[in-house]
Amino acid sequence: MTRFRHWAVRVRGSVRHARRWAQTNIPGRVRAAVLIPALLLGVGSVGYRWIEGPQWSYFDGFYMTAITLTTIGYGELHELSTTGRLFTVVLAYSGIFTLAYFASELVRSVVTGELRQTIGRQWVNDKLATLTGHLIVCGYGRMGKIVCAELDRQKKWFVLLDKSPELLQDLPYSHGLPVHGDATTDELLRKAGIERARALVTVVGSDADNLYITLSARLLNPKLLIVARAEEEDAEVKLRKVGANKIISPYLAGGHRVVQAVLRPAVLHFMELATRPEFLDLQIEEVKVAAGSALDGQSLRHSRVHADLGILVVGIVRPNAELVYNPPLDTVMEPDATLIALGQRRHLEQLEKLATAPGGMG
Repeated sequence: MTRFRHWAVRVRGSVRHARRWAQTNIPGRVRAAVLIPALLLGVGSVGYRWIEGPQWSYFDGFYMTAITLTTIGYGELHELSTTGRLFTVVLAYSGIFTLAYFASELVRSVVTGELRQTIGRQWVNDKLATLTGHLIVCGYGRMGKIVCAELDRQKKWFVLLDKSPELLQDLPYSHGLPVHGDATTDELLRKAGIERARALVTVVGSDADNLYITLSARLLNPKLLIVARAEEEDAEVKLRKVGANKIISPYLAGGHRVVQAVLRPAVLHFMELATRPEFLDLQIEEVKVAAGSALDGQSLRHSRVHADLGILVVGIVRPNAELVYNPPLDTVMEPDATLIALGQRRHLEQLEKLATAPGGMG
């Protein structure tokens, strides 16, 4: 008996969970189109038993109702009274109208995309609940579109937050999850999984919004890497004070690139190629050395990174943020140090494996 009660409690809990899920994720008209036939089946099963008496079992009533609602009509299981036949007529017409309503709602949901949007929203919510080590992008303006396109091209999972639902429709990204709402609110940032994210990029059009998003994100995740956009010069100081790790000014960065294109075109061309993922001959990548990895405690000479992989380590960022440019071969690679490496993509991937601790995610 105790086992039965335990089973019954679990069943009731599952039913309540399914009911809440249906109320939240299934459109009301579609729910009605499913619930009405179920209600008619229940009414018919009890109705035949109540009208015709004990010679009709509940299963007989259920079977008779099913073949009547679907207009199959194999015949009467038992002799029906006049009241029973009138009841059958009512059930038959109810089945016809319900079937027509159900078919029209299903077609309408498919044609308008409502059903696809509902399933898509549920998939996004399920993915958000399990996503970890991802990036969060706030703002889908001109700069936001470039950021999202580059992240998707590099197959990095990201969550896109924007106030405009129109901009988030039919996004062309296979690794992006759109979430509509105000990114300045803690609730939306938590929904985007900020506690589990590796970085946040805020590129909304207002410096004030970028400032507030940065502050909220830093309070919610002190270890988060935050990259913020700044339009005005004084905004950079404020963003850095509230926790931004890197501030990007589109006009300042664009001006520098213009000067480089004029004075050092070959250098600019090399840097552009080396930072593009589709250029496989030579790339610049940063690789973090994990504790317990094959590189932990090794010197550049003994690790044979250059001799075996042909990779040139042009710099090492130590855990205290000190940058060692062109490190000598005797330099020891510490845990949590970041290698700035130059080499071919396939060799850089091997270096990342060497820098990953056994059983780690890399």
